[in-house]
Amino acid sequence: MEPGVKAITTVGLALAFLPAAIVIGIMYRWTAGARTAIYATVRMLLQLLLIGYVLVYIFTADEPGIIIVVLLVMLLVASWIAIRPVDNKGPRVYVNALVAISVASLLTLALVSQVVISVQPWFSPRYVVPLAGMIFAGAMNTVSLAAERFQAETGGGAAYRDARRVALQASLIPMINSLLAVGLVSLPGMMTGQILSGISPLVAAKYQIVVMSMLFGVSGISAALYLVLEPLKPGDT
Repeated sequence: MEPGVKAITTVGLALAFLPAAIVIGIMYRWTAGARTAIYATVRMLLQLLLIGYVLVYIFTADEPGIIIVVLLVMLLVASWIAIRPVDNKGPRVYVNALVAISVASLLTLALVSQVVISVQPWFSPRYVVPLAGMIFAGAMNTVSLAAERFQAETGGGAAYRDARRVALQASLIPMINSLLAVGLVSLPGMMTGQILSGISPLVAAKYQIVVMSMLFGVSGISAALYLVLEPLKPGDT
């Protein structure tokens, strides 16, 4: 097995956008939000290029304060993005999302980094930042789905408990599908990256098991917390 990861050329990087360009073309033809897709794609490109440079600095830093600030910014942004599908983006909704994502994510991050992997020092950016990114993103996506579905259900006249149940089930569909498909249909990004870098597939599989378990846990807990924080409507129980 070849050590390291093969470098991607500029031409290769440009060609990687071909499938995305096809999708954007279809969205444009069908008037299905092509502008949003273009904005998201360009933003993704700029953000990843920028974070590549930022991570070089973060990974060489030996200051826990810097890592704490990075995690705080990630949580604040993730919570704002999570409520994007919600019509009423008031302070209460944002605070609910922030509390739900923060509590579930930080507890999960502490468990995985300090107990499962035993990262030393505790703020080691090469472990904490990537793990936090996966955990925060998982919680963000699930809370977003739960919030949107809960709003739709209550807007349609459903009782609080029925809306909560349906919203939780719907928000976990992507995660449960991933659990069912991993190893049979897909090799997730972390496992693929480790294999490409020369790590034993068995070791990569163990890490991926940890990742899938933590993502399922943080997704369900954060969605449930958000739904619990949503106030009852008069007459609901």
